[in-house]
Amino acid sequence: MAYRAPVRDIRFILDHVVGFAEVAATPRFQHATPDLAEAILDEAGRLCSDELAPLNRVGDVTPARLENGVVLSPPGFAEGYRAIAGGGWVGMAARPEHGGMGLPISLALSVDEMMSGACLALHLKPLLSKGQIEALEHHAGPEIQALYLPKLTSGEWSGTMNLTEPQAGTDVGALRTKAVPNGDGTYAVTGQKIFITWGDSDLTANVCHLVLARLPDGAEGTKGISLFMVPKFLPDAEGRPGARNGLRVVSLEHKLGIHGSPTCVMQFDGATGWLVGEPHKGMAAMFTMMNNARLSVAAQGVGLAEAALQHALAYAADRRQGTTPLSAEGTILDHADVRRMLATMRAEVFAARAIALSCAKAIDMATATGAAEWQARAALLTPIAKAHCTDIACEVAHRGVQVHGGMGFIEETGAAQFLRDARILPIYEGTNGVQAMDLVGRKMADGGEAAFRLIDEVQRGAEAARARLPDLAGEVWAAAEALREGTEAMVALPLNDRFAGAVPYLRAFARVLGAGAHLKAALAEDDREALARVMIRRILPEHAALLAEAREGAAGLYAVGPDDLAA
Repeated sequence: MAYRAPVRDIRFILDHVVGFAEVAATPRFQHATPDLAEAILDEAGRLCSDELAPLNRVGDVTPARLENGVVLSPPGFAEGYRAIAGGGWVGMAARPEHGGMGLPISLALSVDEMMSGACLALHLKPLLSKGQIEALEHHAGPEIQALYLPKLTSGEWSGTMNLTEPQAGTDVGALRTKAVPNGDGTYAVTGQKIFITWGDSDLTANVCHLVLARLPDGAEGTKGISLFMVPKFLPDAEGRPGARNGLRVVSLEHKLGIHGSPTCVMQFDGATGWLVGEPHKGMAAMFTMMNNARLSVAAQGVGLAEAALQHALAYAADRRQGTTPLSAEGTILDHADVRRMLATMRAEVFAARAIALSCAKAIDMATATGAAEWQARAALLTPIAKAHCTDIACEVAHRGVQVHGGMGFIEETGAAQFLRDARILPIYEGTNGVQAMDLVGRKMADGGEAAFRLIDEVQRGAEAARARLPDLAGEVWAAAEALREGTEAMVALPLNDRFAGAVPYLRAFARVLGAGAHLKAALAEDDREALARVMIRRILPEHAALLAEAREGAAGLYAVGPDDLAA
């Protein structure tokens, strides 16, 4: 089955679960009227369904390749990228003074989700440009902004971020890339970076690398790192791509999935770069891009899960096998276990989408109002959205293979591609374990106040639902109360004990948020009650076991020594 963009579901969540109208009511985003939002979602949905989705399988079976130092994209990717750039989709949330639309992140993220569901490998290219645009808007000087932002916003040029090195993964402070002043305001950047998504391509006139490197007087660790703009081609006096810079693609990684997206090993040999932001403050600038990317990766997870679900549902609705209670000649969709898998998949996708869009709304409200409470909510929801939505992508894609049975293990059916493609998402932009530790560490440095406010909101929603859906409302309220108690216990633990329980705690939090979203949906539309029951009666109960694990601390883990782990 061909992917169809879930425009109706996205619009429903924005209108009835997330409360996007509150964003559109602010002076900052008052131009994001219901008519405009509807037109954007409809047109993006058409683009994704009709033009981008057919490229997904093409990119998997005809991967990007490196020939004579040049990265060549899969067939059709050039046309697909031109459609994205030409439609102005790269610059949806970018500032109007540089050619962007200045739209809310809530709408931009909705489009990100649909593009990811249509063709994740291609969507990674504009996604990285969007993150670079935000980093430059916040940290670059006027000259760099004037030169790079219009071209990045239009999609004429593309952006990357270069953090990881062979010896410096999550520990970015261990990087060895150096930047030496040239004496003319530029720097000579030398080092090697790995895992650089779309580090080169034949789709854009220039590729603009944001590179973390250390100045000669930079301290060890992250405090001594600076950020540099290092373009593939040096802009000439008119701002056009000129001479080739001192950088090259060494090789492309051979990956489990997303074959259409080239993941490059980049070598910088005295490449000319320009400082972005202040010396030794590179991590702050790069984290602006990474936080943007973390939420976008959450949307990728939702999009890929949606695509895997659609694929599995189409197969189940067509495959005839055995007698079911509903029909002697029905499809496997009528078997209880298959219906269980598909209902769980749909409930999971809805909940994940609601969590991601709730985070996007919080970012929009923080931008529009500057209110500390919205800023804290956005910060709290970012690791939850990134980790949970990408975990769910893997789980939904896994179930999609199972729905296909033996045919799911056969590459020609396409079910396996979703699982292979999804597996990178929990690793991207900080592994999900790191996201969970961020949640229970830095994001709870306030003693859990932001978390408690969010829990209060879920409980108010449950109280509002008691009259019409008393059994579901009671279960959601009780789960939120258990989460409150679990949060109180978590903030009382020493940090490493928090870290030991961070992953189950994050998942428990997401379970409660997802159940609250389903309850809101059931109140707004009667037809959504059945799915809410799947979420609240079948999936939500795992929160209790997760919270129990979260309280266990680290001692029991360290009691398992290396000898115990060996065969």
